[in-house]
Amino acid sequence: MKKNIWACGLIGGIVAASWGVVGEGVLSDSLSLNTRMVFGYASMILAFSLIFVAVKNYRDNYNGGIITFLKALKIGLLITLIASTVYVIIWMIDYSYFLPDFGEKYQAQVLAELKASGASAAVIQKQTAEMAATMEKYRTSPAFRAMFTYLEIVPVGIVISLIAALILKNKSKPTAVNA
Repeated sequence: MKKNIWACGLIGGIVAASWGVVGEGVLSDSLSLNTRMVFGYASMILAFSLIFVAVKNYRDNYNGGIITFLKALKIGLLITLIASTVYVIIWMIDYSYFLPDFGEKYQAQVLAELKASGASAAVIQKQTAEMAATMEKYRTSPAFRAMFTYLEIVPVGIVISLIAALILKNKSKPTAVNA
């Protein structure tokens, strides 16, 4: 079971992080923030689909077709922890060495989209001040950046872990069909 969890967690983390690397590194200037966010969360959902694979594999191949909700949830949460940590590590490396201007570009794009939406000058000024403070903390504090990055991905993994545990739980032995 441990091998299964580690494999799915590592692969899931790489899949989830791949959009961040490509999306932010290559396509950030040509896509809107909303489009990038949709692709980012879609890659996380795709990555966490491995939770279903791992739980079903454990249930069917190692546990005689039986798994409780809590055991399935535990497998999902362990995969979430591993995949999220891989995602955070990859982002920290990508940010530090390849995208040191991420904060400035992100802030400029948010403000441009805010102006394009017709927001008032007061709203734009307030948003500018708030974002500047947040981005300064993001830039200077690796702990804040890591926490912020975990907050992007962990909730998705928790939700998918719960869904997988609900769908795949099976407390009774499957009956054999005689043909």
